Amino acid sequence: MNLEWMDQLPLFLLVFVRVLAFFSSMPLFSYRNVPAVFKVGLAVFFAFIIMFTIDAGDVAVNSSFLLLILKELLVGLSIGLLAGILIYAIQVAGMFLDISLGFLVANVIDPQTGAQSPLMGGFLYTFALMFLLAVDGHHVVMDGIYYSYEFIPLDQLTLPFGREAVIKHVVESFGKMFTIAFQMSFPIIGSLFLVDIALGMMSRAVPQMNVFVVGLPLKIFAGLPLLAITLPVFFMAADHLFQDMFQAMRTLMGLLGGG
Repeated sequence: MNLEWMDQLPLFLLVFVRVLAFFSSMPLFSYRNVPAVFKVGLAVFFAFIIMFTIDAGDVAVNSSFLLLILKELLVGLSIGLLAGILIYAIQVAGMFLDISLGFLVANVIDPQTGAQSPLMGGFLYTFALMFLLAVDGHHVVMDGIYYSYEFIPLDQLTLPFGREAVIKHVVESFGKMFTIAFQMSFPIIGSLFLVDIALGMMSRAVPQMNVFVVGLPLKIFAGLPLLAITLPVFFMAADHLFQDMFQAMRTLMGLLGGG
């Protein structure tokens, strides 16, 4: 690019807005305990690299430049939010486990999001994020923002959010999140269901026994070892979840780009 630096500022601003919006909504980088200065600095660094490696198209400061900024903001937020929806399946799976184990009454404040989080959901979610870092999944996620310019060019003025294919893909991704969450939690939930059946039979055989007093510690005593046994299966499910997340991001970028 043979332009002067001042002539490249509009291009840098557009790239910066998309990258910063992506970092503000995607998993791992969007949490409250990640300093805002770090997010902005990382977005500046990435935008400075990306702007020299993409086809800028027809980008100029004119009457449609504000619309281009808004479009870039929506692109970054949409891709990051879709990735976040899928990875929150782990939190939902933890909530299902809390219902079965009796931990749902002990919700805690998640320092990452500032919202109430299920006890087991926060535990499994932390493991999943560490697993994502261990398998270099964060690199693949950041690659997604770079390759988004191949699907959605900078000079594209509108986004087809009203297309049936886009809405259908988002709804299917949302439904897949609940399906994956149920699959992750089903082994323990199914085992604890057998414990509930045993407690019901004991209450009929020994009416003097208080099932509610005995049942809670018994389900915790049975559920925690089961959780330790099924953790390898959980990581296998998390690996498939990350692959689905990357594929969903790529599909959404293709649909928004008109593919």
